[in-house]
Amino acid sequence: MSATGSSNTVRRPSRSGLAVLFGALVPLLATLLLGAPGASARAEPATSGAAARTAAPAAAPTVAPAAALTEVTGFGTNPSNLQMYLYVPDSVTANPAVVVAVHYCTGSGPAMYSGTEYASLADRYGFIVVYPSVTRASKCFDVSSPQALRRGGGSDPVGIKSMVDWVTRTYSADTSRIFATGISSGAMMTNVLLGDYPDVFAAGAAFSGVPFGCFATTDGSEWNSACSGGTVIRTPQEWGSLVRTAYPGYTGPRPRMQVWHGTEDDVLRYPNFGEEIKQWTNVLGVSQTPAATDSPQSGWTRTRYGATGDRAPVEAISLQGVGHNLYAYGMAARVLTFFGLDSSDPGPGPQPGACKVTVTTNAWSTGLTGSVTVTNTGTARIEGWKLAFTLPSGQTITNGWGATYAPASGAVTATNATYNGTIAPNASVGIGYQANHGGNSGPPTVFTLNGTACGVS
Repeated sequence: MSATGSSNTVRRPSRSGLAVLFGALVPLLATLLLGAPGASARAEPATSGAAARTAAPAAAPTVAPAAALTEVTGFGTNPSNLQMYLYVPDSVTANPAVVVAVHYCTGSGPAMYSGTEYASLADRYGFIVVYPSVTRASKCFDVSSPQALRRGGGSDPVGIKSMVDWVTRTYSADTSRIFATGISSGAMMTNVLLGDYPDVFAAGAAFSGVPFGCFATTDGSEWNSACSGGTVIRTPQEWGSLVRTAYPGYTGPRPRMQVWHGTEDDVLRYPNFGEEIKQWTNVLGVSQTPAATDSPQSGWTRTRYGATGDRAPVEAISLQGVGHNLYAYGMAARVLTFFGLDSSDPGPGPQPGACKVTVTTNAWSTGLTGSVTVTNTGTARIEGWKLAFTLPSGQTITNGWGATYAPASGAVTATNATYNGTIAPNASVGIGYQANHGGNSGPPTVFTLNGTACGVS
């Protein structure tokens, strides 16, 4: 269904020095709203608080007004009656990236718009921002029902996916650059979206959240006290299996994840931070031992897993002495760096799904050779590359060709040689290594090229 534009605009508030002040999560008693939205489709300007939701007759397709927060109705399947707010900058790029910014409990799409910098950053970098907004009484997203925790199951994730589809159709958005970020309840939904729709989202950033499936309930309750209290502890494999079960049979690239948490969080306790790291390192097939650790700001500890750069498969930031109200001005810029959106173009590295790796091993008693072919399946030339992968336990590289390899075991990064650093679209480069093994002679199963996940065959 098409949307009609409104000639009215909304003046954007100043974002200088903004910090989101959101209320603590409380046990939730509201039942899920499952009514279908009206069949009309209309883009409306946001007013202070909730925007009016008047129906409009179908009209010729048009985009939403530029540089104004706008409500879009009739955007598609929406089983839980979410509202969709949209920000499109004046300087939107061709085939833009899309950031879905998900609010906290008691919040709203307009509050997320005015309390974060994503719209002003969109003005700078040309991407589009979608702000989903809950209409149920709790103002919290459904991250607990069986419907929410499986692909296409219903509830909020389906509505958010419809918002993404609407933007993709309307603005010819780049489907390889769809991202999600959220705060508190929105952070939990970010985990859910990446689990339900790994083929849609390239990466996510979760501020004060919990792992996918941690809040699961079967009695209709939206609140899980064991999870919020940090007492739900599982193995990495168990956490990873919850994500994989959300989309059975999916074997494609998985989205990268950035997680943030304060050590003094008294709403979603700090152990959830470690459980998120367990989950997403397992899902992405990388070591739980950090490839890099640093302190980008006083009191912060940042660990990166599977690679050392800004687009590592998993990045985790722990804030010493900070409580649940974690998000502060300047953090959104760090999210964009992780997403790879802090420039006017996608950059020289491939976007998720824009590379393919074929790998085989040939083993003998205590040794093996590994042959790796990297193919650029994107449309942009790659100038300089680093291929990251984790060797199976017991394997140690003794020599290699076509790249330099470091370290020799565990989470390895292969860096291009001087003669093969450029990979044209649809072109390939072959590299290889010789290694000792202690019984497991299998190949790595997950590869990232310049920090983004590749398909593996």
